[in-house]
Amino acid sequence: MSEKLQPHCHHCEKIEDIMTNMPDTQSFERASETFQLISDPARLRILWLLCHREVCVNNIAYIVNMSAPAVSHHLRLLKQARLLTSRRDGKEMYYKLSSSPEAGLVHKAVDDILNITCPA
Repeated sequence: MSEKLQPHCHHCEKIEDIMTNMPDTQSFERASETFQLISDPARLRILWLLCHREVCVNNIAYIVNMSAPAVSHHLRLLKQARLLTSRRDGKEMYYKLSSSPEAGLVHKAVDDILNITCPA
């Protein structure tokens, strides 16, 4: 039987408040997965592009100098994380940054880290 851990310092009176407001493990796992996704330079380039306009897969591939299948792989991962949305127009699939809070934070972080001002 394992015993319950106790706080080590006596000056942490508010530790119960902190623990009550701490997100659950699953929330931290989702955040970690998002950070893992955006840690890839190719995905960051694609995200930066799609933060600023809607673009079809073939044009994304051309702009980031990658094959369309490689771009499609990255897009699928980003879309599964709810960072992108897509729409079909004939044979072309277009992607853009989603309107989710997570996508907005990623957009701001990418622009701030790269010291970029978004085009109008």
